[in-house]
Amino acid sequence: MPSLLVDTTPLRVSPQFRRLWVGLSVGNLGAQLTVVAVGLQVYALTSSTFAVGILGLCALVPLVVFGLYGGAIVDHADRRTVALVASMVAWVVTIALAVQAFAGNEQVVVLYALVAVQSAAAAVNSPARSAIIPRLLDPRLMPAANALQTLAWNIALTVGPLLGAGLIAVLDYAVVYTLDALLFTVALAALVALPPVPPEPSADRRARVGLGSVLDGLRYLGTQRNVRMTFLVDLIAMITSMPRVLFPAVGVLYLGGSETTTGLMTAAIAVGGILAGLFSGGLSAVRWQGRIIVVAITAWGLAVAGFGWVLVSVGRTSPDQVMWWALLAAALMLAIAGAADTVSAVFRQTILQTATPDHLRGRLQGVFIVVVAGGPRLGELLLGGMSTRVGEAWAAVIGGTACVVLLWLLVRAQRSFLAYDAHDPQP
Repeated sequence: MPSLLVDTTPLRVSPQFRRLWVGLSVGNLGAQLTVVAVGLQVYALTSSTFAVGILGLCALVPLVVFGLYGGAIVDHADRRTVALVASMVAWVVTIALAVQAFAGNEQVVVLYALVAVQSAAAAVNSPARSAIIPRLLDPRLMPAANALQTLAWNIALTVGPLLGAGLIAVLDYAVVYTLDALLFTVALAALVALPPVPPEPSADRRARVGLGSVLDGLRYLGTQRNVRMTFLVDLIAMITSMPRVLFPAVGVLYLGGSETTTGLMTAAIAVGGILAGLFSGGLSAVRWQGRIIVVAITAWGLAVAGFGWVLVSVGRTSPDQVMWWALLAAALMLAIAGAADTVSAVFRQTILQTATPDHLRGRLQGVFIVVVAGGPRLGELLLGGMSTRVGEAWAAVIGGTACVVLLWLLVRAQRSFLAYDAHDPQP
């Protein structure tokens, strides 16, 4: 049915959005190559899932600081310029990753430091880009635009890990990082082609960017229940049950296949997201968006717990060959989780972009990137540490179950979120 297919209207009506979407799609593909490569390189150097989890901690501090302060900059300066400068920093870091790999670096601290700088750049770049998009499109097209962006992201998340793991198995980490640097130039070109996008005038804006600007955004968030809930429910899902940190060890100790299995599991989440995105046409007509977010996150938690039960049934046997039946079952659970996360992401971003005034949009997008990127990093640290005590399988079971329980306790405390009406968006 055509009405169920992804709505491409934003790409047709806005050439500027189309160029930005294409550039970011290609850039995200390269970024996923690096995500897989860094995790595998750290695991190769340390043989420790916990060491892979520390990557999340190294990214978290700069993500919080630069996400919040970067959002304030976005609300004061030309958003195109801010995005371009931050992207240039990220590009240089990617080149540095390639250099350390070519040089045969064996010090994991080098990777931790580069990931920290890369996280700082992304924390500024993402809110700038996200604040640009509502200025390019009519508000009624925002659900479709977010579905398109999520679809492109999940395609990158599918192809990137498979390509990255394959290149590492055949060649080495340096090739993967170099390819990322080359692909990132497409995203830079898309930003260069945009016109200036200064923030709209506002009497409430401070004369200078500083701590006061950041606090203004946080105070606004503290008073807006529906916007605040979009952050809280995502934090619950990501902190309790982001399974990505478990994948390197799962590929070695449970399912076999090592790097290839790691890539397949990462890609499975994205495959579910792609399917949800391809058939997202009906999402534009959803009125009670809060209810859909809650249902989607419940499905995420149950699917992650199901992934853990598959691993429990297999056991930690360090197989010499891939256990295909178990890998297929695990991939199915992860695909369901990916589809649920896509639906949740579309509506959480839509609520944020349509209910927040333009002069605060950068700061709220800054908080959004802290939550979206920082939550999984904390989750990786939590599940990585938990896996050292109870094993990777039970870490997934416990995390997924905790996600569902905590989510419904929160919703029970704020039932008004279930009544959020897209026809009358109230922050």
